[in-house]
Amino acid sequence: MRITRVYTRTGDAGDTRLVGGVSARKDAPRIEAYGTLDELNAIVGLARSFNSDDRIEEMLRAIQNDLFDVGTDLATESGSRWEGMVRPGEDEVTRLESWIDELNDSLEPLTEFILPGGGPVGGLLHQARTVCRRAERRTVSLMDLDPTVGLDPMKYLNRLSDLLFVMARWAARANGEPEYTWDNPNRRKR
Repeated sequence: MRITRVYTRTGDAGDTRLVGGVSARKDAPRIEAYGTLDELNAIVGLARSFNSDDRIEEMLRAIQNDLFDVGTDLATESGSRWEGMVRPGEDEVTRLESWIDELNDSLEPLTEFILPGGGPVGGLLHQARTVCRRAERRTVSLMDLDPTVGLDPMKYLNRLSDLLFVMARWAARANGEPEYTWDNPNRRKR
């Protein structure tokens, strides 16, 4: 792909083009789904800019590339898919699960919900997690309208939001940042 001009003026009336050239309104469920992935990718990039851990850097960079692949998948209607098109699936989900296990094995078990935070990297990863959950909701809406989307994008995003949670906790610990738990009113001494 070569981008020679950033502006095209084709979106001035509220329309955009999907992969394959099909026109869609900018607020259509498909656009909402992959647009939320774009937002998520930007937050992951911001977390990377504050991160100093090589292992987390490696994971976050791979995630950003995956998000482009998932976004391309969601931006492509079934009739516009091509042979050899990358569609993230079980291999990517399994990789995320292995990273979750790797990072979670070194963390203390939780006894209560934690408040999002944990320093700049941890806080940004928590924000990424919440946007990832929104991307899941948008993808479910798209799946309801177009079953050809399949389950793989949803599986990936569901696992990614889990990884971002664990990664936020891991980054807080690695950076010596405190992690605060929710002061659950049901557990307060009266």
